[in-house]
Amino acid sequence: MNWTGKDMDTYLTQKEYIDTLVIPLVKIEMKLDNMKASASSTEFVMHLSSLIETQFKGRMMFAPPFSYTSETDLPSMSKTTLQEFSATPFKHVFFLTTDHAWSSLDLPGQVIWMPSIPLESMDASLRQSILEDQLRQVLPKFIEKWSV
Repeated sequence: MNWTGKDMDTYLTQKEYIDTLVIPLVKIEMKLDNMKASASSTEFVMHLSSLIETQFKGRMMFAPPFSYTSETDLPSMSKTTLQEFSATPFKHVFFLTTDHAWSSLDLPGQVIWMPSIPLESMDASLRQSILEDQLRQVLPKFIEKWSV
């Protein structure tokens, strides 16, 4: 389920079944040398999020991507803004990112870090195959938390 009016209506009527919130974290680089890699990483996270959402519709809610820059103080942000997610009605909170810096921070949920894979030059079938492979790697992380 996505953070849309229609999906929110469904969530509000079925919230006892939708216990997981996923927040994509995307780093936006404004230096010309890094803009392409940043855009590629964002594309990867968003495609993977879409695939996960499709697989777990009715179990997960996907928040809009949380964007930040290289100048953002990540420890401070994790202690302030992102702490608000610990007060959500969701039993499980996951942060999906390609930025390894989040792995060492204390967040109010599980950080799922995946290395970015540039998808822009792939044909649709290869892109889908790679994303499905990434999904198979991420699934155990969700299942592990759900079984606790």
